[in-house]
Amino acid sequence: METLLDIRELSVDFRTKQGPLKAIANVTFSIKQGETVCLVGESGSGKTVTSKAIMRLIDYEHGSITGGSIVLEGRDVAALPEAELRKIRGKRVAMVFQEPMAAFDPVFTIGQQIVETILRHERIGRREAWERGARLLERVGIPEPAIRMKQYPGELSGGMLQRAMIAMALSCGPELLIADEPTTALDVTIQAQILQLLQEIKREFGMSILLITHDLGIAAEIADRIVVMYAGRIVEQGTTAELFENPRHPYTRGLLKSIAPLDSIRGSKLFSIKGAIPSLASLPSGCLFHPRCEYASDRCRTEAPPLVDRSGREVACWHAERIAAEANGPCGNLWMEEAAGLETELPVAPDARKTNDPASDTLFVVEHLHKYYPVKRKGLTAARTYIRAVDDVSFSIRRNETFGLVGESGSGKSTLGRVLLQMERATSGQVRFQGEELTGLGSKELRSLRREMQVIFQDPYGSLNPRWTIGESIAEPLQVHGVLSAADRKRRTEELLQLVGLDPASGGKYPHEFSGGQRQRIGIARAIALNPSFILADEAVSALDVSVQAQIINLLQQLQRQLGLTYLFIAHGLQIVRHISDRIGVMYLGKLVEIAPSGELFRRPAHPYTKLLIDSIPQPIPGQPRSAAAVKGEIPSPAHPPSGCRFHTRCPFATARCREEEPALRSLDEERFAACHYPLT
Repeated sequence: METLLDIRELSVDFRTKQGPLKAIANVTFSIKQGETVCLVGESGSGKTVTSKAIMRLIDYEHGSITGGSIVLEGRDVAALPEAELRKIRGKRVAMVFQEPMAAFDPVFTIGQQIVETILRHERIGRREAWERGARLLERVGIPEPAIRMKQYPGELSGGMLQRAMIAMALSCGPELLIADEPTTALDVTIQAQILQLLQEIKREFGMSILLITHDLGIAAEIADRIVVMYAGRIVEQGTTAELFENPRHPYTRGLLKSIAPLDSIRGSKLFSIKGAIPSLASLPSGCLFHPRCEYASDRCRTEAPPLVDRSGREVACWHAERIAAEANGPCGNLWMEEAAGLETELPVAPDARKTNDPASDTLFVVEHLHKYYPVKRKGLTAARTYIRAVDDVSFSIRRNETFGLVGESGSGKSTLGRVLLQMERATSGQVRFQGEELTGLGSKELRSLRREMQVIFQDPYGSLNPRWTIGESIAEPLQVHGVLSAADRKRRTEELLQLVGLDPASGGKYPHEFSGGQRQRIGIARAIALNPSFILADEAVSALDVSVQAQIINLLQQLQRQLGLTYLFIAHGLQIVRHISDRIGVMYLGKLVEIAPSGELFRRPAHPYTKLLIDSIPQPIPGQPRSAAAVKGEIPSPAHPPSGCRFHTRCPFATARCREEEPALRSLDEERFAACHYPLT
């Protein structure tokens, strides 16, 4: 295959108040025609900067190319004037961004924006461009394309909007498609559909793809070659099979070992890379990875290793040959270590609760819970409709257990969690906490109970006041509830910081001075400040890199053992939910369709929806295709749910009975429940 893109010794600086900041340095790799290359690495490793440099989008973000070349079919993009760049962007190189809502203009329709892209590069009429846009929407799997062309971005779901962005990127037949984390914010089912679509259009259009991801399962499934980046440098690159079979760089090995496999020992400690990726403003000397590396030597601390060919693999490590010699079989053996070899004890808070309550005691009992949101009527005669976010849900949560809750976006998971804590009032039904009825209580009665019920949010930065120090944020619940004196609150804050693995002396710093993983630890410290019995973790690790995710999961498990906590753990990463949960509930369109012990649910799913969710999980095994039985289509509107079984419109086993009769959640055995006329077990 001929080389389409050849990047050599690329360096990019950004202008800051403190002077130039080098974001990437000496980046060298190539992409051949028809090839898929994945850039992988933690947040801050330089993946997105590299991709934007290819299209010179960094020019609009105070960035500039300070060295190297970007040769696209014989032309150096780094040296082209703006007029020539406009001819390349969208026509020869197109980009799919992580957040499509931010890439589409909300005041123009989808069709207007696709047509504008086509007319910029093609000498055709507006009508022909409109017809081409509609055909592309149909090609990427969007139903009723003629209607969608006239809709605004806010009227499309996340998965549909991502498909529309892919259609717009394909509108002028590019030779290279850059996809920057195109599935990170999507459910596992939609993720599977988007990846399948990318592979199909690659073959159909003869394109090359540069895919940026931190999910190594996705890289294993779609990539021909993988480029591993760390702190703005490439540390290893090679074929997908080579990197997964025998990684030569300690960072690559660490990323692979951080994956939570589907056969991990539930509740055991996951491997995680110690520390965090360094700030670009204060990079360590020598090898940039040495502060986190178990192989680091004096040479690593003083001398930076170059990226060189070592036994047919490009690696930047002084100990690559030793690491290769120590490798014992496929990297699948690295994914889990023995729990005993990884366990480290965190300090126990002086007032940590010790509980002797049996695991069978119930903490929450939910009966026939409903939460409806009225939809604004169009006209005085229109019938009142409701979004049925939670629709007749009954279950219980036991003391000291982790109850996992999974399902696609729009299934009602987060709404159920908020109603449980009375952050939103139920439309009807009952919620009992420690035997006390919560629904109907006034704000004064609820306030005293809120000491026992706390939340860890998905976005730790958004949940912290940027003008308060982290010490003030952690101490806030203590002050609100009148717990401890000012001096004692300060001591308690230091204890909590130590408990979650942060420096007790860092209480005077502000949220922006911490990494994403550290901010999530701060959020956890605040959640446990009042020594609660229950914590709602709502997508608490979804936005984190795989290694940081493992650190937070380990911390949550350790705190549960030390403090006797009970969790409701909501997430769309099924491997993580399986690893941390005792039992799992599966929600679909406002209803619980299955409840089972974690291991049993994954070994023998009873509901077709559960099985299809599990089949949609990307496996970090190169060459292993995803199950062909992935969920098709998107979740219906909760304002107009289908009749009968709500899953029948997407279920491969649906019958006439499923379309007419709604199945009840019934017991299959002592621990398993499923809402299906024809359970799989």
